[in-house]
Amino acid sequence: MRAGATILGCLGPVLAPEEAAFFRDADPWGFILFARNVENPAQLRSLTADLRASVGRKAPIFVDQEGGRVQRLRAPHWTEWLPPLDMVGLAMTGGGSLSHACRAMELRYRLIASELLGVGIDGNCAPCLDVASDRTHPFLRNRCFSDDPAEVAALGRAAANGHLAGGVLPVVKHMPGHGRAEMDSHKDLPVVNANSEMLQTHDFAPFRALNDLPCAMTAHIVFTDIDPDQPATTSPKMVDVVRRDIGFSGLLMSDDLSMNALSGGLGARAAATIAAGVDIALHCNGKPEEMAPVVEAAGKLTDAALLRCDAALALRHVPETVDIAQLRSELRALVDGRAHG
Repeated sequence: MRAGATILGCLGPVLAPEEAAFFRDADPWGFILFARNVENPAQLRSLTADLRASVGRKAPIFVDQEGGRVQRLRAPHWTEWLPPLDMVGLAMTGGGSLSHACRAMELRYRLIASELLGVGIDGNCAPCLDVASDRTHPFLRNRCFSDDPAEVAALGRAAANGHLAGGVLPVVKHMPGHGRAEMDSHKDLPVVNANSEMLQTHDFAPFRALNDLPCAMTAHIVFTDIDPDQPATTSPKMVDVVRRDIGFSGLLMSDDLSMNALSGGLGARAAATIAAGVDIALHCNGKPEEMAPVVEAAGKLTDAALLRCDAALALRHVPETVDIAQLRSELRALVDGRAHG
């Protein structure tokens, strides 16, 4: 039976019977976890197993483990990571080259993938391909890699390669670019007034360079020169830009529909998202009174979405055995500036 066009969250560290029953009926394509769901490795392995059991298949389970402020698995059980922008800066100081920083990012996300896969998580909502600037809102700025689109693309490719080598699906975000936003889309609707030519050559460029990756997440942002009326998540015009101009053919999921950048009820938001051509509606807070209208409005995966889902899942694999301690040592040397090349 075809899964629902949703990715959903749950309320706590243990799956309640009523939640399992809801997920059995709703049959979301996947799940997403947050800090509220995380206590320790044994608990997390049990939760991911129970989530998959609720839908009777190996559903993908996602998390936001970028590093820095946005990481849901933390010490003492998991590695604490610097924000991406800070680590890139360290890797490029003292003579470090872009290739030096790229190797650091590949190692970083290979190590993150190992920690995630060890607790049953096989999708990570990273890397951010947003191009930073002095005006980028603080909620996002140090989650970016660089203020140079070509550097963002190279570092993003390295990060994606690290994920994929570790058996974890990367989800690039925030398609087609959040860097010019001066508002936090968790709280307000950002509006970007840059002209289309500038967006195409600057903001959209890293996403175009990585348009072969399996998954991407939309931005809740209005780009006035392309669609002055709808944020990208619910805009058919912007989804057309993603598919035609950027050339992304992979699985496109929304950012969290409960964010305040969007207006209207949750059901209306989900319906508009799917109608715009986004494949999957993402709802994160686990509140059943919000999930129910999202599930109903999103419906089942379309034929095209199902093909993209299957193509993404085909990239999941058991990774090759690596020496984790050796990778950590190499990364430490790169970031500490003791190895350049």
